Amino acid sequence: MRELSAVFRRELGGYFATPLAFIFIVIFLFTMGAFTFYMGGYFESGQADLQIFFNFHPWLYLFLIPAISMRLWAEERRTGSIELLLSLPIPLWAAVLGKFLAAWAFSGIALVLTFPMWITVNYLGHPDNGVILAGYIGSFFMAGGYLAIGSCLSATTRNQVIAFVVSVVVCFLFTVAGLPLVTDFFASWVPQQVLNTIASFSFLTHFTAITQGVIDIRDVIYFFTLIAGWLIACGVVVDMKKAG
Repeated sequence: MRELSAVFRRELGGYFATPLAFIFIVIFLFTMGAFTFYMGGYFESGQADLQIFFNFHPWLYLFLIPAISMRLWAEERRTGSIELLLSLPIPLWAAVLGKFLAAWAFSGIALVLTFPMWITVNYLGHPDNGVILAGYIGSFFMAGGYLAIGSCLSATTRNQVIAFVVSVVVCFLFTVAGLPLVTDFFASWVPQQVLNTIASFSFLTHFTAITQGVIDIRDVIYFFTLIAGWLIACGVVVDMKKAG
């Protein structure tokens, strides 16, 4: 655990060692506010809740989260520091998990900094704060899912732009898997059971359920299984690159 903690502290501190972290947080907060209050028509809706706010999270995360994950391993490979990292007496799992947890914590910090919206909605009305809390939890889980995917794909290349683009595409596929756009395409030629399986991989299916205030254990298992699966794949890729 000491090795994991060391990697975590190193990576998390690295985010704030340059102005890029603060720029990202400012962009994150600005876009969240702009999409909620202007594009989402929050005031016109006449409802004291944050449902509109959470509805935009999957689509904003499609671009903002890969921007975090693209550097996790691609930058290490580009600069050659990955050889130094992997030569240290640190297990591979600690390096993979430590990097991921640091990125997840950083995205969590950015998410927590949206708390003025929560305060605002309580000032304007009497929302169900339990539902809002569930929405934040679901958003944090979803960010972890995007980060796990991005982390694995970042390990496959030394080019951050490639890592970003591929991560956006893969995350997009996981996001829209349960939408009618996808299910209608498969409905005419695949069995219903297969169709249900495809839809079950959608981030939206599980995230939307949580934002309604229902934290189903199946949704929690989905996110943690997805995160674990992609992190294991990330470890395999890093090990292969090391061996190569």
